Amino acid sequence: MYVKGLKCRECARPYPEKPLHVCEFCFGPLEVDYDYTAIGRVINHRTIEAGPPNIWRYRPLLPINGEPTVGRHCGFTPLVRTRNLGKALGLANLYVKNDTVNHPTLSFKDRVVAVAVIKALEFGFPVVACASTGNLANSVAAHAAEGGLASFVFIPADLEQGKVLGTSIYAPNVVAVDGTYDEVNRLCSEIADKYGWAFVNINIRPYYAEGSKTFGYEIAEQLGWRAPDHIIVPAAGGSLITKVWKGLKELYQLGLLPAVSTRMHVAQAAGCGPIVNSVKAGTDIIRPVKQPRTIAKSLAIGNPADGYYAYKVVKDSGGTGEHATDEEIVEAMKLLAATEGIFAETAGGVTVAAAKKLVEQGVISRDEVTVISVTANGLKTQEAVLDVLRAPMHIKPTLASFDAALAQTPAVAGGIGSNHQ
Repeated sequence: MYVKGLKCRECARPYPEKPLHVCEFCFGPLEVDYDYTAIGRVINHRTIEAGPPNIWRYRPLLPINGEPTVGRHCGFTPLVRTRNLGKALGLANLYVKNDTVNHPTLSFKDRVVAVAVIKALEFGFPVVACASTGNLANSVAAHAAEGGLASFVFIPADLEQGKVLGTSIYAPNVVAVDGTYDEVNRLCSEIADKYGWAFVNINIRPYYAEGSKTFGYEIAEQLGWRAPDHIIVPAAGGSLITKVWKGLKELYQLGLLPAVSTRMHVAQAAGCGPIVNSVKAGTDIIRPVKQPRTIAKSLAIGNPADGYYAYKVVKDSGGTGEHATDEEIVEAMKLLAATEGIFAETAGGVTVAAAKKLVEQGVISRDEVTVISVTANGLKTQEAVLDVLRAPMHIKPTLASFDAALAQTPAVAGGIGSNHQ
């Protein structure tokens, strides 16, 4: 309703509201162009707070033209004040934005796919498709089912089984490709051109990416309409961090935030961290990682489509970047679960591990308001922690057997007593 069309992020050349994603003049990426003057007349704190408890409370800032037809329960996930984790990391004002419970497929990708599938329906596409490292495949399959569309999802053949199952249950056409995500994505570009399907992260990418802004909108609203001092964001293709930053700036432009001085920090796995590598090197040249090697497969995109723009957001906001090794990822997943009862997938381990390093480096101070982005549920990547967790006690159905097992168990904090009442 408030979309003027598309425009090139590089040369600002205008385009109509169509399934386009690349500027024909300079080959820059296209993004949605909004009428912010008109939006400012209909949106304020009161109208947003009176809206539904989902991403559509921010509907004037999202590129759909009618009522939402899918994803009606997506978003407005908890912003958790994590005092226990904060104590462990030495932070007094630490929050986790918890998209492990996002509807319907337990990841932030539900935000972007809800928008993308609605646009596919608006444009009249019969098939919706994607290249995915897992979470996107889950969400495309689920939303296509809800929207009555056929779907094809293309994944690397070595994807975690939890994500394969979590896609297949919705009865899409799953295509496992022998290759890296970047090879899968290149193949999908050819398929999109030949078959004319709606690939959410290719030909309708400008609309799809806008859904990520709601992650930032919600953080600001849930903090009482203020921007935090720091946000740590995991990066695969790099789009999420750029859109969270865009969302905060839009709220400021519309007078919904008094200021935005947030430092945006990018987090990636050590085995596939091209954006963080560039941040650390101080160069906007993103050097692709040809063979990603990390348990954080959802972040294993060696040639990130929005890498340059993610780098620019980090630098423009005064942020930085950090890697996490596989061992650090696992330890961070365990720490988040043991302190806050939040089971995050490997990408969540990356952001927690990165936050820990930023605190140790003095980048984040004790009293600064800090948000760690946790973008998907740990049930999707159980293999990552399967071999490092304590095995269950195995006893016979007798008190004596339990007493013997308990005697061999390390005491928990505060001790264990007989304390019979």
